[in-house]
Amino acid sequence: MNIVVCVKYVPDAQGDRTFEADHTTDREAVDGLLSELDEYAVEETLKIVEAGEGEVTVLTMGPDDAVTAVKKSLQMGADKGVHINDEAIAGSDAVASSLVLAKAIEKIGSETPVDLVLTGLGSTDGVMSVVPAMLAERLGMPQVTWATELTVEGGSVSIVRHNEAQTETIEASLPAVVSVTDQINEPRYPSFKGIMAAKKKPVEEWTLADLGVDPSEVGLDAAWSTVVSTEARPPRQQGEVVRDGEVEGGTSLAEFLASRRFV
Repeated sequence: MNIVVCVKYVPDAQGDRTFEADHTTDREAVDGLLSELDEYAVEETLKIVEAGEGEVTVLTMGPDDAVTAVKKSLQMGADKGVHINDEAIAGSDAVASSLVLAKAIEKIGSETPVDLVLTGLGSTDGVMSVVPAMLAERLGMPQVTWATELTVEGGSVSIVRHNEAQTETIEASLPAVVSVTDQINEPRYPSFKGIMAAKKKPVEEWTLADLGVDPSEVGLDAAWSTVVSTEARPPRQQGEVVRDGEVEGGTSLAEFLASRRFV
């Protein structure tokens, strides 16, 4: 089975994230890492291969440091990586990102067709969660999303999706695009053996030219939406302290909860 897992290099959510003058995320001012939500997708691909047979290719796009996300995935156990690195990509929205990723997946499957494309629930920097659907449309594959359980058997993939109202079981024929949630597994930590083995695993670097993508189709100028302004989050205000034992304490607490519609 030929599996591609799409991952993203994102700014550390624990860092002080800021924006560039053009309102895009400043990726130089804070350390980056493999998106936590994508670790679940990587782990699930490894479980699929370990239960049968196949190969996992990790795919990412971004600047030079984005290869870090690929290397972390290889340390976890993936077989090889592809890093799409082209300055023209900077500022791309979900539409352009899905185009570039789809072209890369087609190139990966040019010799051995791709059977399964896995993604995380969304990116922790963009929080769009629309790229999996766009990928499925561009690749002409069925999509099954928000998987909390996943089973691949024969020529089909089956997922279980939990929500507040019901539990759904959805099946699709392969090849397919699947996005997984953070409830599906517990991602493994890279072992020392995995870290050492990853150093010998191949990582290819492709540009837009390698994919046949015109630079005018990507980047900030090609984005379908525009961020017109950004501002820093205001500093956290000191809360009101209501001390236990005071006569007005219970009343003040009840009024506060009611004003916020908590009760």
